[in-house]
Amino acid sequence: MKTQVLIVEKNKSLGQTWLGFLERHGFEVTLVLTQLEALDHLRFNGCDVLIIDLMMPDASSLTITDFASYKNPDISIIVVSASSFFSDGSVFKILPNARGFMNQPIEPDDLVAVVDHCSGS
Repeated sequence: MKTQVLIVEKNKSLGQTWLGFLERHGFEVTLVLTQLEALDHLRFNGCDVLIIDLMMPDASSLTITDFASYKNPDISIIVVSASSFFSDGSVFKILPNARGFMNQPIEPDDLVAVVDHCSGS
């Protein structure tokens, strides 16, 4: 069974780039752009890896990560951010399921490698 990846990214073009790279490496990927879409997807679908920007405008990214962890206690969360706010590693204290933190811009191959490592595939 393929690893299920959910990308929560407000920038549709960027999210689609990541989606394409991950799909070409054998992951089953869904891209959502809003908090409502993310919660709806998590409510009705399985997810092994969540890729999310914690600094999304008009959304509570922590609500999404909390719900994802509730639905799947083993989910791997990869935080991406253009902000240096979490570069001190505090994200790992806030999110027990955080498995990676990546500063944007992110090379798609690097993202694939982190998802591959976090998913254990």
